[in-house]
Amino acid sequence: MKEQGKIPVGKVSRAAKFVKTGAKVGGNYLKHYGRKLTDPKAGREQLDKENAEDIYDSLSELKGSALKVAQMLAMDKNLLPTAYQDKFAMSQYSAPPLSYPLVVKTFQNYFGAPPNALFETFTKSAVNAASIGQVHRAEKDGKTLAVKVQYPGVAESVKSDLKLVKPFALRLFGLNEKELDQYMDEVQSKLLEETDYVLEVARSKRIGEACKDIPNLCFPNYYEELSAARVITMDWVDGSHIREFLETNPSQEIKDQIGQAMWDFYHHQIHNLKEVHADPHPGNFLMRPDGTLGIIDFGCVKEIPEDFYEAYFRLMSRDLIADDEALIPILYHLNFIYEDDSEQEKKLYISIFKEMTMLLGDPFHGEEFDFADDKYFKKIYDLSERLGNMKELRNSKHPRGSRHGLYINRTYFGLYQLLNMLGAKVITTKPDWLR
Repeated sequence: MKEQGKIPVGKVSRAAKFVKTGAKVGGNYLKHYGRKLTDPKAGREQLDKENAEDIYDSLSELKGSALKVAQMLAMDKNLLPTAYQDKFAMSQYSAPPLSYPLVVKTFQNYFGAPPNALFETFTKSAVNAASIGQVHRAEKDGKTLAVKVQYPGVAESVKSDLKLVKPFALRLFGLNEKELDQYMDEVQSKLLEETDYVLEVARSKRIGEACKDIPNLCFPNYYEELSAARVITMDWVDGSHIREFLETNPSQEIKDQIGQAMWDFYHHQIHNLKEVHADPHPGNFLMRPDGTLGIIDFGCVKEIPEDFYEAYFRLMSRDLIADDEALIPILYHLNFIYEDDSEQEKKLYISIFKEMTMLLGDPFHGEEFDFADDKYFKKIYDLSERLGNMKELRNSKHPRGSRHGLYINRTYFGLYQLLNMLGAKVITTKPDWLR
């Protein structure tokens, strides 16, 4: 993959890149309308493909929060046409890497020395590159290490980048502007945390220690003396990302074992720690032939307020869904309905909410769940598509749902998707009170 020799870091240069990309997207629409003139039945597939390529190429060059949003939207598959899903998913672990001289510059800034002065060996080319940083392989004192280096200017450009991304999201995906504003606010706070590598190391050590007794999980050790605000050094963890792992044709027993470890990992964090690794995309997990699972990135962690936790998980009870008297106060508390909604609006949103909760809560309603069931996921995608086309939701005067739910929902949805890709059947452990 071609390396990148520089990243636009100033507001003006980054904004200029968005303007240039916007012009390309506009040109793609003109070509699309031209095709429609000669063939009225021409669909959007070619337009989506051209737009996805142009936007991804631009975001890849900018890196940082702009590319991170693309990665997040790729996880939220119900928002995106297939062309965008496929292209944006590349940002999870195969974005264009940064050239070695820029890596050396980062080391000089934080350690006063180049990488080869700190490590016995250090790969000049990145072995993985994602949205916020890239990983190099190194050796020191007989240990093989992974060294994550943040791209220059990422932390400083979070706020301005998200403002520039918003018009693309509104135009291309038809999102409700008020919900998108809430989404972007929450994303901004998480991205600012995600660029703080000192915070990430602290969280990684704390959560790894708290989850160390869960069977079949593996966490790297972190080396604070070789880490800094924009550099993290940790143990190298062997393993494959899920697509490569599945190409080895693992047995169902191994897939179920890894799936169970993944479920138990999230269950313990959410219900016992009240904070959770909130970025369950394929690039953050390494799967191994013996059925163990490596967890390698704690940049995005969502702390769960107690009052939100209690209200949110009460909704997983089938009995509650059938009891409007008990349900409606919780829907007010979680901002699914509002006092100034009309009776007709309240009736609509309560109906939508019940349908969503019954479907998304399905794995909690039995002792085990087969995530290989593609029919279940088709129901989710069909519901998402139907809701995405509802004018009442697109034109709502309020965002629907607590901002805390944004990362919890996408955490569960990302977990479900990974377990579906894995084809795993798991025992869906849950707190006693939720039973």
